[in-house]
Amino acid sequence: MDPFSQRQLGRRADPQYDLGDVSFIIVAGAMVLLMIPGLAFLYSGLARRKSALSLIWVVSAGNAVTIFQWFFWGYSLAFSSSATNGYIGNLRNFGLMKVLGDPSPGSPLIPELLYSFFQMEFACVTVCILLGGIAERGRMLPAMVFTFVWVTLVYCPLACWPWGVNGWAFKWGVLDFAGKRMPFDSSYESLSSQRKRKKKGGGPVEIGSGVSGLAFAWVLGRRQEKELINFRPHNVSLVCLGTFLLWFGWLGFNGGSAFGANLRAIMAIWNSMLAAAFGGMVWCLLDYRYERRWSMVGFCSGTIAGLVAATPSSGFVHPWASVIIGILSGGLCNLATKLKFLLRIDDALDLFAEHAVGGIIGLLMNGFFGTNHIIALDGVNTDIPGGFMDRNWKQLYIQFAYICAASGYSFVVTAVIAKGIDMIPGLHLRGTPEDERLGLDEVEIGEFATDYIELRRNFTDGFAPDGPQHFAAGDRHGHAETGLHRESLQANGRSKESSTGLSTVEEKPANGHVE
Repeated sequence: MDPFSQRQLGRRADPQYDLGDVSFIIVAGAMVLLMIPGLAFLYSGLARRKSALSLIWVVSAGNAVTIFQWFFWGYSLAFSSSATNGYIGNLRNFGLMKVLGDPSPGSPLIPELLYSFFQMEFACVTVCILLGGIAERGRMLPAMVFTFVWVTLVYCPLACWPWGVNGWAFKWGVLDFAGKRMPFDSSYESLSSQRKRKKKGGGPVEIGSGVSGLAFAWVLGRRQEKELINFRPHNVSLVCLGTFLLWFGWLGFNGGSAFGANLRAIMAIWNSMLAAAFGGMVWCLLDYRYERRWSMVGFCSGTIAGLVAATPSSGFVHPWASVIIGILSGGLCNLATKLKFLLRIDDALDLFAEHAVGGIIGLLMNGFFGTNHIIALDGVNTDIPGGFMDRNWKQLYIQFAYICAASGYSFVVTAVIAKGIDMIPGLHLRGTPEDERLGLDEVEIGEFATDYIELRRNFTDGFAPDGPQHFAAGDRHGHAETGLHRESLQANGRSKESSTGLSTVEEKPANGHVE
């Protein structure tokens, strides 16, 4: 029997890891995966029908590209323990080499192979949030090239800073819960000795996706003015479905960041529920002041804002503090949706207002409400001070400085990457004005999220004499049948002016009557 097999048998007889902890993180990682279709449905419902499937496609494909990048060198660039520059890892774990059953660089409670899987899901969710920035105008293939480069040059450094063994933000003591790491060195010291020196760090997911999404939308440019007028979600049911899939996955996202089935994981789940509930209610109340209607989209937006703010704070604060965080995130993120008008950046899905602002609120609130009483519930981080609650006055400054560093780096490097790719022939990020008018579903994919099976394009076709056979719109992938319709009328002795039907690209007049 080879030595590795002997070690594995020995570990099963005397397990190094609690199997309950391992099982919990496996399930939590699978729950985070469910956030991918949640984002796809959310984005699809928020978009116009003619570009709804393109957002489902780009989220799905972006997830696949990120999985490959993470296996290829992403995990190594973010978490290799032999890199000492504090900025980015090296290629020690290229292709997941030397990533098996040893204690992970993030926690002594789980093996490194499981840790790499859990962190991969974080990277996938971050990318899928960011890709909402292409809404209704971005091309598919260039977006995938952008994804691979962005994860390599933006996400991996952002993850290395607070979560890497030698990351500068980790050594500085930034407090961020979801994705946090617990120090571990190559001597594999005992758990009891590790308890004496735990710190946290974070910001890659929410700040990385929200600020980078703003930069990406800035480089893409605004949609045509006609596309900005009377813009509204095409399917609010999908928005609601996506939100609740995200909510479910977020419990694994935040709960699993305790890296064990312990009281701190349960506290994180409780705090996530409270922040989401209050965020949704506050956003909905603020929207009510405009039209005296209870907006379902507003409730879903506020729920996500609360979950975003809970991501960095849920493992540090008491439940009463999560109520405050939920109220602040619902209100401030709602107001932040107006910033895109001041900046003249077409952030169609409010990535910056929801994710960047929400994440910043959560990080700053750790400086006020973070407390060792909650941090120590995992039985590992027993001597880490919180914020003002523990008289750790400098923590707020540390949080603020890290927010500035992560935000500035994300925006500048993302803009440079996007502009560089856009300059490559054949990889222009944005479609043509005609592509935007027809919709990316037809131009880029040839399929539709919501299609209709029609015998005739126009209502009056059913009363016209028999003419050339019309195909169902679904079979023709939505190509306009206006020309066929006119030819049919002319072939039967009727003039063009006699038709009162609407063409596929005409809009119904405001008075409801067709001239």
